[in-house]
Amino acid sequence: MDHRLKSSLQDRFAQERGSYRYPAGGRTRFALVYPNTYFVGMSNLGLHIIYDLLNKRVDTACERFFLPDRTELPRYERTQTPMMSVETQTPLADFALIGFAVSFEMDYFNIIKMLELSHVRPLAAERTGRDPLVITGGPCATFNPEPLAEIADAFVIGEGEVIMPALMDAYHEGLRQGLDRTALLHHLALVPGVYVPALYTPVYDADGRLTALRSTDDAPSKIARQWVENLDAYPAHTVVVTEDTEFNFYLIETARGCGRHCRFCMAGYCFRRPRNRSLAVIEEQVRAALPYGKKIGLMGAAISDYPEIDALCRSILGEGLSMSVASFRADSVTQELVESLAASGLKTLTLAPEAGSARMRAVINKGIEEHHLFTAIDLGAAAHIPNFKLYIMVGLPFEEDDDIASIIDLAERLRRYMDERGCRGTLTLSINPFVPKPFTPFQWMPMADKKRLDAVMKRITQALRRQKKIVVHFESPKEALVQAILARGDRRLAAPLIRASEGRGAKDLVPEMQEAGLSPDDYLTRSWTADELLPWEHLDMGFTKGYLRQEYVRAEALKATPSCFDGCTRCGVCAPDKERTIV
Repeated sequence: MDHRLKSSLQDRFAQERGSYRYPAGGRTRFALVYPNTYFVGMSNLGLHIIYDLLNKRVDTACERFFLPDRTELPRYERTQTPMMSVETQTPLADFALIGFAVSFEMDYFNIIKMLELSHVRPLAAERTGRDPLVITGGPCATFNPEPLAEIADAFVIGEGEVIMPALMDAYHEGLRQGLDRTALLHHLALVPGVYVPALYTPVYDADGRLTALRSTDDAPSKIARQWVENLDAYPAHTVVVTEDTEFNFYLIETARGCGRHCRFCMAGYCFRRPRNRSLAVIEEQVRAALPYGKKIGLMGAAISDYPEIDALCRSILGEGLSMSVASFRADSVTQELVESLAASGLKTLTLAPEAGSARMRAVINKGIEEHHLFTAIDLGAAAHIPNFKLYIMVGLPFEEDDDIASIIDLAERLRRYMDERGCRGTLTLSINPFVPKPFTPFQWMPMADKKRLDAVMKRITQALRRQKKIVVHFESPKEALVQAILARGDRRLAAPLIRASEGRGAKDLVPEMQEAGLSPDDYLTRSWTADELLPWEHLDMGFTKGYLRQEYVRAEALKATPSCFDGCTRCGVCAPDKERTIV
């Protein structure tokens, strides 16, 4: 073990406030792993929530692991030093359980790298009773665990506040019963929201299409997503305070889920229904942040949709703190919110129309019209915010060339309007290729091919190149294509994933797939039929496949779907007779 690397972790822990450290022995050791750097991972609120939840148990000691940054990783590899925890510098392989919190598909390569560096076999089938159990949770695990199904022993399907206490209770019960590894996994599979992939066998036809996923007799045929109904019972805020983080804020979650029904958005479907925390509970968390003097970072799908956002802004600024927001919608943003952000030092107001034409916004059910964007510029100008940013997607279903022209036209008109309103900063377009996601109405749709995406990128950048103070950022089409493969992949990707992770990561995935006899086009450019069995269909998000197909048809017909409302049962998540665990 390299002393310099160990000392670096000790220094990092010493600079934190709010972390836990228990003496060895007496508690089950749980490794909570974020498959990216400390700088990135410590801005993930879910990590804080699970870390606090597990360490408040009397039987569990949870410690954190992160991918070493680019300056340290070569030293780990050269000295063959295993991954070590921040708290006690204990090697990852020495923990009883390893829990990965996975938010992004591109971090799958890091999961395998961290296991291999820690001398933990990546394939679940090769691990023995002496090895840790590997559990995976987070958004990626919830909507499609299959690409990691031969790597993880179990998946958490849904929200950790509900599942993790029950999972840990079942784990300790299994230990008391003296269950071996196989029997213990069977026991964990009985916990609502826990998916153990080894208990399911996929069946493919001669063309390589999935035809069945056969479960063992004691495994549930469907795994129902679990979720928290009363968010006030589970405050969500920064637990470990550090200066070394991507968003140097004190994070507080205002709400969870979204009822806007944007048809491209996995989070809008997999975290239904929309739930708000009470103002009193959030204000209590704001007061708890006072000793740290940090800017409050409000987290939620759309902060401006929070029903008491203006009162919350007054409360935060009234405590002498500043604030930032994860996102807001142009059609619900208020003057007080914008003024509060400006008073907190905000220099760029970010809007997400997602498409340039009214037609495409109807396809995706965005619900934002042009006048909302211009009104947001009015509010920003009045608050002396100089810069604006737009999130745009290209390669969307049913997209036509005229829709690309509309992106260019909208950017030019918004730029002129900024000048008229005295906003002398820049207008930035962040343009991302659309990636079809599971459990959305577009899950059947193909990904736009690289040739199309490159042409769109060239057309937009050339058209706006000479426009003063318009900046265009375009996400790499190559990375987006890899993300799409992983988002809709099945468990046959495990071997290519492992081999790619041993090489150049994402760059090697497609060649490794081809070497394994898998066609990337089957996951990318092929349209899936309505009756085709999808790799994630054994998971129950609370709504039916037919409901998603209905939304697909409505998208093609440019029909709007209203937002969620009290008493609505159309998608099924809020149906009173739905069998699920909620707390």
